[in-house]
Amino acid sequence: MNRRHWAGLALAAAISVVSPLTAVQAQSKEIKIAHIYSRTGPLEAYGKQTATGLMMGLEYATGGTMMVNGRKIVIIEKDDQGKPDLGKSLLAAAYSDDKVDLAVGPTSSGVALAMLPIAEEYKKILIVEPAVADSITGEKWNKYIFRTGRNSSQDAISNAVALDKSGVTIATLAQDYAFGRDGIKAFKESVKTAKIVHEEYLPTNTTDFTAGAQRLIDKLKDQPGRKVIFMLWAGAGNPFKIADLDLKRYGIEIATGGNILPAMVAYNQFPGMEGAAYYYFGFAKNPVNLHLVTNHYTKFKSPPDFFTAGGFASAMAIVTALKKTNGDTNTDKLIATMEGMSFDTPKGTMTFRKEDHQAMQSMYHFRVAPGAKVGTMADLHLVKEILPSEMNVPIRNKR
Repeated sequence: MNRRHWAGLALAAAISVVSPLTAVQAQSKEIKIAHIYSRTGPLEAYGKQTATGLMMGLEYATGGTMMVNGRKIVIIEKDDQGKPDLGKSLLAAAYSDDKVDLAVGPTSSGVALAMLPIAEEYKKILIVEPAVADSITGEKWNKYIFRTGRNSSQDAISNAVALDKSGVTIATLAQDYAFGRDGIKAFKESVKTAKIVHEEYLPTNTTDFTAGAQRLIDKLKDQPGRKVIFMLWAGAGNPFKIADLDLKRYGIEIATGGNILPAMVAYNQFPGMEGAAYYYFGFAKNPVNLHLVTNHYTKFKSPPDFFTAGGFASAMAIVTALKKTNGDTNTDKLIATMEGMSFDTPKGTMTFRKEDHQAMQSMYHFRVAPGAKVGTMADLHLVKEILPSEMNVPIRNKR
């Protein structure tokens, strides 16, 4: 066999080995991320804000390039419509058909709980934002789940700061699904001094709050001292309508946590009302929030909202992790990198707790201005930033 023939065989062998590898490298050049959220459905407003924040955060974290270590970030959006079965199938399709490296979402806690086993089945990371139920990073958690959004315990502990005082009697009003029930459970566990006398759960699509409000009034009206209805509500419906039943006649106050800006306009009807919020654009003083607020005003002529900040935070977590792995999207490497990882957000520094991958983060104790007037923007004043170190957030998983 002559030298030319050997050279030909060598070249053919090289092509047979190198060509498939080159093809794989070309296919993996992009970093594919699925964003599964409520683009339509009852939580549409929240979902759209998250999508805006995610894209703004990716642009900021990558310096406008949308690339990490030479790999372009591609977002594949999917609408779960707030339906658990649909969210579950969309995530499976994203992992199997779209070959995404990781996923972000969803908006609804019910959808998130349906999606958790899919992440475990495909051994791919799901960054939960903004679904809030404790069970997501609690008893239903698995090692592929990280959450940048706050959980029910963080909501509850921070709201208890405003209400848990001697001589206070509380009744609660919440939606009858994972978000509401987990939230109230965590709130009850956080209240050590005040007395809770009733829990009221209503369907998520409730528009007439009269019957529920009457039950709350009946439980509170004859109680001594300060009497408060603590409301935990998201999406459609306006639970503030219970104020139409002349609560003042019985000396009953309303208290609630933060919400999106349009929903908080109603807070001005209750000057002096206190609560705790995940985010309010004027509270956090740091370079990331300054960038978000400034650029959101420039693009949309309005301040960023509750869930916009959350989407931005999830982007910061993703890019921070990818930079640390030099763009490597291997799941095990990402998990090892993200456990205990700190990253900048519009709320300041967050850190993924190693035990359950819940992001430890600040919350904000607010008070509606005493002179608040009905208008187009809630008049909230910051009472105190509640730091992660000040909240004993339970570890609820069985790791």
